[in-house]
Amino acid sequence: MTRYIYEFGPGKTDGDASMKNLLGGKGANLAEMARLGLPVPPGFTISTECCNDYFDLGWRFPDTLESEIRTAMGHVETQMKMKFGDPEAPLLVSCRSGARSSMPGMMETILNVGLCSTTIPGLVEKTGNEWFVYDAYRRLIMMYSDVVMEKADQVVPEDGMGIRLNLEMMMNNLKNDKGYEHDTDISLQDMQALCDRFKKKISQYLKKEFPDDPWEQLMGAIGAVFKSWNGKRAVSYRRIEHIPDAWGTAVNVQAMVFGNMGDTSATGVAFTRDPSTGKNHFFGEWLVNAQGEDVVAGIRTPNPLNKDTKNMQNQHLPSLEEAMPGLYDQLYDIRNTLESHYKDMQDIEFTIQEGTLYMLQCRVGKRTATAALNMAMDMYEQGMIDEKTMICRLNPKSLDEMLHPIVDPREEKTAVQVAEGLPAGPGGAWGKIVFTAEDAVQMAKIGENVILVREETSPEDIEGMRAASAILTARGGMTSHAALVARGWGKCCIVGAGAMKINAKNRQVQVGTRVFNEGDVFTLNGTKGIVYDGRLKMKDALENPKFKKFMAIADQHRTMGVRTNADTPEDAATALKFGAQGIGLFRTEHMFYGADSDRPLFLLRKMILSKSTEERQASLDELFPFVKQEIKNTLEVMDNLPVTLRLLDPPLHEFVPESEANQMEIAKALGIDLEEVNKRSRLLKESNPMIGHRGVRLGITFPEITQMQVNAIFTAAAELIVSGNQPLPEIMVPVTCNEKELTFVKKIVDDSYHNVLKAHNLEQIPYLFGTMIEIPRAALIADKMAKDAQFFSFGTNDLTQMTFGFSRDDIGSFMNDYIDHAILDSDPFETLDQEAVGSLIDIAVERGRKTRPEIKLGICGEHGGDPASVTFCHKAGLTYVSCSPYRVPIARLAAAQAAIQEND
Repeated sequence: MTRYIYEFGPGKTDGDASMKNLLGGKGANLAEMARLGLPVPPGFTISTECCNDYFDLGWRFPDTLESEIRTAMGHVETQMKMKFGDPEAPLLVSCRSGARSSMPGMMETILNVGLCSTTIPGLVEKTGNEWFVYDAYRRLIMMYSDVVMEKADQVVPEDGMGIRLNLEMMMNNLKNDKGYEHDTDISLQDMQALCDRFKKKISQYLKKEFPDDPWEQLMGAIGAVFKSWNGKRAVSYRRIEHIPDAWGTAVNVQAMVFGNMGDTSATGVAFTRDPSTGKNHFFGEWLVNAQGEDVVAGIRTPNPLNKDTKNMQNQHLPSLEEAMPGLYDQLYDIRNTLESHYKDMQDIEFTIQEGTLYMLQCRVGKRTATAALNMAMDMYEQGMIDEKTMICRLNPKSLDEMLHPIVDPREEKTAVQVAEGLPAGPGGAWGKIVFTAEDAVQMAKIGENVILVREETSPEDIEGMRAASAILTARGGMTSHAALVARGWGKCCIVGAGAMKINAKNRQVQVGTRVFNEGDVFTLNGTKGIVYDGRLKMKDALENPKFKKFMAIADQHRTMGVRTNADTPEDAATALKFGAQGIGLFRTEHMFYGADSDRPLFLLRKMILSKSTEERQASLDELFPFVKQEIKNTLEVMDNLPVTLRLLDPPLHEFVPESEANQMEIAKALGIDLEEVNKRSRLLKESNPMIGHRGVRLGITFPEITQMQVNAIFTAAAELIVSGNQPLPEIMVPVTCNEKELTFVKKIVDDSYHNVLKAHNLEQIPYLFGTMIEIPRAALIADKMAKDAQFFSFGTNDLTQMTFGFSRDDIGSFMNDYIDHAILDSDPFETLDQEAVGSLIDIAVERGRKTRPEIKLGICGEHGGDPASVTFCHKAGLTYVSCSPYRVPIARLAAAQAAIQEND
């Protein structure tokens, strides 16, 4: 019989931190804290296996579950000296989700489960605090009706306002009518009446009664937490974070402790180090007379934990260190215990009930990339962790955040400041302001930069938060939902900009006398917490010496090379700055776009539209000096490093002039009329140009085109050698599917090589000849291709396109549907498909090395900068990966981590 329940607490603990897959992160860490002797209220965890069985049984509990729950509840009752559902000494419990990977705010929590008409009098008698009991009851009603009665039952509100919003409006109206500023100001009589009105509203709105039986509440709450695993926001978050659906969530049922029992009670969230900067400061926020949801919801301005947490928003409020020094010292000791035990920064939740401290959660805390770097380096230097652990502490993708642009300080000097808040997310961003998540998604789809402006964000906003360039809220602290999620994603974010008065209905925000409408542009400095009017220029972040040191250490563990995809000397220089070890893809056609390309593009067009070999050769002769110089400039920048030059690849029709003025210019140059230009242009059009007359096929039909390019490469290299440089060109033939294509091109290369050697009186020009593997057939006959090819470079963009039959240019119209329906786990153009495309690579590697053991193997598609794809490339035995310049550090770190994981 499958075991579903694992207990934790002072009396009995079944699990530990190693059981995260079965107990979820929260359950495993609750068990671990209990084993460490920390003050954890007792409870039990229902396993992730139970969640999966629940869905497999058609959203029904396994037959043995309720019996297991009653047994486990009996043990909690014994430890708490209270009984669930008892009229005289009622035990209340919380129901919280807990996936193995942290998903902050994405799934559900229900507090105060077990309060009903029969248990309320007993709890009043036991606590002597009737206001507290009814405050707890109204919270249960609000959470339960929202989570269990509406969302879990998939009730879609007709007016777009769920039951929770309806109940919040009722409560706000009461506060406005009676002049109550805070929830804690509401009188006992008004709180009691509000609970009754809530239940009537639920009956009218949802057509069912709020349950008055503790066990019905509990089983309903457990089922709702399971169901929330498949809720819209949880699914969206999993798609963004690539978390598998099959993991499921655990449910943690835990004895309630109460932070809302008066001025000697409180609740808070803390981090063992500053999650924004990584400084070794105990960092957090708390609220007196509150429950946990109040801190993260941003409804009240939270108090600072200590002097290190004070900021311009909360500096007038007493810290926990000042208000409750003895409890703060106890919490500080727990902070040290947890960091020493886990050897990583922890995110903790705590509650103080009438002067007694309880720990409700600990987990590895979300942090910015800068904080992650600083923490990893500091802990390594302090001897807490070893070198390999330090390297693996940073998510390679997060390095992108460290290289994010920042607001240009020169522009800030004269910029108009709109508001100021807390710096919750790094870097700078600008965009048009929008007031709903839906608008953020829609505008981002059409390529607009947007800033999502909200009173405070909720988990319902997750899609809009992801789509926005930055997030700005009027309320909330550094542990609010917006701050937590933005920090995890490395997204620019400012919270608690209290001067903003947001009118979402009218799509306006007012700051003082100024009014800003939807579509107006803001710039955010997420590092300083400042909002500016209009668009300010961005600049690259300055290089961090600590980052350089970290990457140098990581490189010592890396066994796979990292090159860059670069087409200009400027791109090449940038890539060198980021640690590139050569160029894995120089796209020769890109030299016909950009600065000073008008003349060479004209000559290329003239060559394309030539009718005879003589005309074509004349144009190629004119084009040669330009092509040679562009190649020479980049080879010079990458001196003594390999540069893989891909011969002309795209279909010729892409270069055909479209404007009449350009067509007239070509007609005049060729001595033909406009109609003839149009006629020749039409002949170049293809039904399916991506698999048409391009790449090697073009060079076979028109060998003179290949000959010009190869001559340009060798001549550029020869001139550099004469000047004392050490160029290392690698000639790559694209779109090959047959070894005879390579033999054909190799003859052109050999002839050109010998001619250039003779012309420059040189004995040799070091170079390699190879091909791009981007057609499945080429991968399957790699043993034959390797007879001439000294290297393979996997063009995984086209290899993915050819394997899936997906157009990489048109995939956006349906890929989201494939991911939403879990038909694919991720976009195969972003993360390499290891099952099929990866199998083709494995085959090509094995067969290519069989013919030529020393063959160099690389990848130059966009996957070269994706960490999961880099890990695959390492396992496949590739020599190097190549990616865009700004992703070079990501690939370097991913490659180092892959090597470490392979050896551990």
